[in-house]
Amino acid sequence: QVQLVESGGGLVQAGGSLRLSCAVSGIIFSRNAMAWYRQAPGKQRELVAIIARGGTANYIDSVKGRFTISRDNAKSTVYLQMNGLKPEDTAVYYCNAGGSPLGYWGQGTQVTVSS
Repeated sequence: QVQLVESGGGLVQAGGSLRLSCAVSGIIFSRNAMAWYRQAPGKQRELVAIIARGGTANYIDSVKGRFTISRDNAKSTVYLQMNGLKPEDTAVYYCNAGGSPLGYWGQGTQVTVSS
């Protein structure tokens, strides 16, 4: 059974930081690209950051220079370090294994940024 369990969300003031974690089980973690998506109220889910098996990372333009995705294959965990948070970053953040909507999903963690 594949499980992705996110943690680290919460309420933070604009300019603050949060670190999201996603612990993965049930798949060979090191063989999978991992990604973070987010969905704001009334908007479609969007890909925020993706990290390939070899560690290459890519980001949407709106978070470049502020967010960092990383992975620890020994712990089967992927992280999203979010700095310089803005109110428009408010959303439910989802961990994804496989790097596409056809992959596996976590339950989501709420991130709220107050102005």
